[in-house]
Amino acid sequence: MIEKGYSKDYNPPANTWDEMYDQSKQIRTEYKTVMDYLSQESIDELNKKEELSKSLFMSQGITFTVYNSGEGIEKIFPFDIVPRIIKSAEWEFIEKGIKQRVTALNLFLKDVYSEQFIIKDGIVPIDIIYSCPHFLREMCHVKVPHDIYIHIAGIDLIRDNDGTYYILEDNVRTPSGVSYMLENREITKRLFPDLLPQCKVRSVTEYPDVLYNNLRALSPRKTPDPTIVLLSPGSFNSAYFEHTTLARLMGIELVEGPDLIVDNQKVYMRTTAGLQQVDVIYRRVDDEYLDPLVFNSKSLLGVAGLMNAYRSGNVTIVNAIGNGVADDKAIYVYVPDMIKYYLNEEPLLKNVPTYQLGNPEERAYVFDNISRMVVKQTNGSGGYGMLMGHASSPEEIEAYKLEIMKDPRQFIAQPTISLSSAPCYMQGELQPRRVDFRPFALCGPNGINIIPGGLTRVALKEGSLVVNSSQGGGSKDTWVLS
Repeated sequence: MIEKGYSKDYNPPANTWDEMYDQSKQIRTEYKTVMDYLSQESIDELNKKEELSKSLFMSQGITFTVYNSGEGIEKIFPFDIVPRIIKSAEWEFIEKGIKQRVTALNLFLKDVYSEQFIIKDGIVPIDIIYSCPHFLREMCHVKVPHDIYIHIAGIDLIRDNDGTYYILEDNVRTPSGVSYMLENREITKRLFPDLLPQCKVRSVTEYPDVLYNNLRALSPRKTPDPTIVLLSPGSFNSAYFEHTTLARLMGIELVEGPDLIVDNQKVYMRTTAGLQQVDVIYRRVDDEYLDPLVFNSKSLLGVAGLMNAYRSGNVTIVNAIGNGVADDKAIYVYVPDMIKYYLNEEPLLKNVPTYQLGNPEERAYVFDNISRMVVKQTNGSGGYGMLMGHASSPEEIEAYKLEIMKDPRQFIAQPTISLSSAPCYMQGELQPRRVDFRPFALCGPNGINIIPGGLTRVALKEGSLVVNSSQGGGSKDTWVLS
């Protein structure tokens, strides 16, 4: 057992599951090799590794954009050099749970846009569906290839103080973060080349190949070489680095709205050799901007007539349009019921207990206990517009309550979950910081693949529970052991 080195002064927060230390302050088996290795390195050597990781991120343009006061500020994505480690048995359980959940969500999307049995059978209330801004009537009775609505899902997991995994939220519209998973691994290979094989860490680098093969299989034209493009809103988007990375790794064209045109219900890409028909669009543009003739008429990001080409079955769009009804935080409450309803199975991964503020009784309970709650907008993202009850002043709470009362359906509340902690290298020592985890599921005609790893996000501020990069969070490489 290591009593020297960087772990001797490591003190996890009280009542928190720590990824490295067990309850008796012993280093968990999966972390031993890494901790042995780190204890042999001097502070100077580790500082050099940290500096190298920063310069690699900067030289490769691994950044994201934070929008404050209307200005876009590009920042390097903070990276912690100590990996987060998951045992193979634990991963197997996570994998099964996510496959089960994504399968049910996909069946829900097919049902809600066709027969709506789940509404008729009283499992999900009709008003929750129809009041969801992302339920698109334009998608009703649209046939999507292979009945797959969710091609890419980023499912956010957290761990409570007893080590239980909970699903925090489902991201099935245009989930982001996978490029950081891939780049984190590349950087780790540079920093610790011997450690990865020594620990038998499973690879994540096949992600672009699996995604590319799925996209190819979704082509509506039976051609050996379909044209696949990645549609980006452009370089001002916070995830533009990811768009360029994925297009490059898959060897497909990166396009913006003006590069595409619809003619006779088919989509074409403008090229120097003339127009070329497009079969599959991996879009990173939100629904409301995709087609100015159907959704937002002022949008310059989309392609006029795209929805018509999609309805006609001449182009596949990944993820499907209208998926937002499945990851609305008010719908999240019903996902365990969906799993029982569609699959006749008990959910493997639990939801965090959630209160819908559109329900007067639940709202009264939340208002009475708001200091122990996290309140979120049902369609918010990036950590914006949340209320952390335990960290808010009475004035902030009262102002937020007034905001809720304007449209209670658009808010949910969850008890503050402590989030597990993991060791991070900071100022020459290991310090615990809170983490969450986003694995990525890829769904294609041949089933669901979950890449063995994912994005571990870290709340870098001491005591903070907010891991979003837009709110000062960072990330670390995630090792799944084989």
